[in-house]
Amino acid sequence: MASRRLSTSPAGLSGRLIHLFAGGCLLMVGAGITASSAAAQSCQALWVERNSYYKDAGYCFKTQRAIGYFGNRGCSYDFEGDVPLSANVRERIAEIKAMERRFGCN
Repeated sequence: MASRRLSTSPAGLSGRLIHLFAGGCLLMVGAGITASSAAAQSCQALWVERNSYYKDAGYCFKTQRAIGYFGNRGCSYDFEGDVPLSANVRERIAEIKAMERRFGCN
């Protein structure tokens, strides 16, 4: 089955079956699931992937959302720029941020 990309304007896609690839997650939109709810799921998946890299590297989160989801146990780095991440991971984070902007994630 062919995959389709969700545009930043998902109106009118409700009821059709589409696939969204976001951060390694496959999301399917179909009957009973609106494109806007799929975009929200995509935003969540992107947010989790992006912040998982920081969590794994020892970042101390500042927002209640991130602290609630990941916690700060074992964290070592207060500043995002100090977190030791490989060039590949930093590149992936940049890709995720670009996708979050396209989806209009907050």
